[in-house]
Parts: sequence; C-alpha cells; structure tokens
Amino acid sequence: MRRELEEELGIDATIGDEVARMRHEYPNGAAVELRFFVVREYAGELENRIFKDIQWAKPVELPSYDFLEADLKLVRDLARGKVL
Repeated sequence: MRRELEEELGIDATIGDEVARMRHEYPNGAAVELRFFVVREYAGELENRIFKDIQWAKPVELPSYDFLEADLKLVRDLARGKVL
C-alpha cells in the first residue's frame, strides 16, 4: 500500500488500520478482493501521476462522483458515516 501511494501520488504515507474488505464479482465472472486502509498522515505534496483527475471531497459528496462498480459499496458506506 505504501509503495502504491508513493508510485501513484508521490507521497510517503503512514498506513493505518484496515477499514474495509470486500470481494466483488463482475458479470463476466472476474472477481477482485479489495482492501481499504486509513491514511491519516503523509509527507510530500500530492502529485497526480496516473489518474485522469484527483480532488478532495467530503464523504457525503462521494456518491456524486464516478467510481468503479467494485468501489460503490464502500463509497456509500463512507457517505453514510458507516466507515471511519
């Protein structure tokens, strides 16, 4: 996780507890297991190295953004205050 954040966002993050884990199966039969961790501290300036767009948003605003199907349950839970 730490390496991925450095690679994709240019930050040195302190990885906290796992806050959610879920398995998602796509209609074509492919499946992924997703693990989500809290990051409360990081060093460095956020740098968009690979994404189309990045931005800060309040949890309640998250459902208005375009997320991958596999991420939608966590997005809804964050918006409802069920996570963190």
